[in-house]
Amino acid sequence: MTNTNMIDKSEADFLVWAKQKQDHIEIVLDEALPSKTTAPEMLHDAMRYSLLGGGKRVRALLCYAAAELCATDAPVVDAAACAVEMIHAYSLVHDDMPCMDNDDLRRGKPSCHKQYDDATALLVGDALQSLAFDVLSTPTLCTNANQQISMLNILAKASGSSGMAGGQAIDLASIGKSLTQTELETMHQLKTGALIQAAALLGASSGTREQMSAVMLYAEHIGLAFQVVDDILDVEADTSTLGKTAGKDADSSKPTYVTILGLDLAKKLADQLYETAIAALAPFDEDAKHLRELAGFILHRSF
Repeated sequence: MTNTNMIDKSEADFLVWAKQKQDHIEIVLDEALPSKTTAPEMLHDAMRYSLLGGGKRVRALLCYAAAELCATDAPVVDAAACAVEMIHAYSLVHDDMPCMDNDDLRRGKPSCHKQYDDATALLVGDALQSLAFDVLSTPTLCTNANQQISMLNILAKASGSSGMAGGQAIDLASIGKSLTQTELETMHQLKTGALIQAAALLGASSGTREQMSAVMLYAEHIGLAFQVVDDILDVEADTSTLGKTAGKDADSSKPTYVTILGLDLAKKLADQLYETAIAALAPFDEDAKHLRELAGFILHRSF
């Protein structure tokens, strides 16, 4: 068997694993959401519209891959993956609103505020955020209360002003301004990286100190790589491929890795971040296989 065929088989095996996890988390999310026939019907319908049937579930996949390394119990990792996807979906709903990024398209369909209205979209984000913590705080979830409290703390910090919300605030304040690469990295470590790190750490919540440290270093660099690739795709991909408006950042005069570094250096930076993330997993063998493969998936994605 040639090396090319070995690579192809590895990629195929990863895609099978990823599809299984994507299908599984869809079921978990569906069961966690209120029925659209439960009052208030329109709010619950909009929550389901915004959360289900879209996206590649990268954050959920990070939860599951890290859980394999750290032998985290299945119900715990399901709750973690569910909570992270809810927080991510809420952030997308709010980000798309006219007072934020004002985007009419998300995951290949009308944004929540376009499909419903601004007030409903605002409430959808609020409700999904609350539901995420509801899922993760289920009293019977963990036998170790300290583990569960730590998980809640990780998600809260990643979501708030010292994480995702803070990064979005910096992003909005930076429109039309020139940022250094360091300033841009700080913004994206909060806006994008914080929740990606949280996803991996929640999946690894049963791990040893050595495992948790490795996962944290891995997630820090792969989270930044995710954003660099996102900026590259905003230039190179089209709207139908992305499922959101291509070129939106440039049209909005937002600083990106491409505008600061240029396309070639941005691609080189993504490669460097990937290599550092992979190096963090060096002490671990097959248990970290899907974390390694997921890093490659993030680096070479086309969505």
